[in-house]
Amino acid sequence: MDFKIITPSDELWNQARDYAEQCSWRAGKSLADAMDNQLFTEWERVIVALDHQRICGYCTAAKTDCIADLPYTPYIGYLFVDEEYRGNRLSQKLMRCAMDYLQAIGFDRVYLITDHENLYEKYGFVIIDRKMAPWGSVEKIYMRQIR
Repeated sequence: MDFKIITPSDELWNQARDYAEQCSWRAGKSLADAMDNQLFTEWERVIVALDHQRICGYCTAAKTDCIADLPYTPYIGYLFVDEEYRGNRLSQKLMRCAMDYLQAIGFDRVYLITDHENLYEKYGFVIIDRKMAPWGSVEKIYMRQIR
């Protein structure tokens, strides 16, 4: 399994964009739109997991996430693993890749927003806040130290 941290100039960008748009998770279309509209700037990245050049999962390292006007940054967002690859700790490996990248560029903590229960705690994340998402549900905001 390989992990690539990509930007719009990378040859994998369009392949990752297409994979996100066609994946089974409805938020994938939102990621594809963000990639189309060049919403990844400065240090923001898309991280893909590759199994023999086949994309099998992704996440992002970004300044913001789905809830506007929060005082937290950076975020791990859009974490998705293809159904065929679940159960192999691929999400953990994607998060580790994102955290290593964010630490390398100077961040000492990372955040994520989710409605999942008892998933991210096992990776060292703690709930620090709860906020209403644009789609009307209260989401948990997690934080983890990365230094």
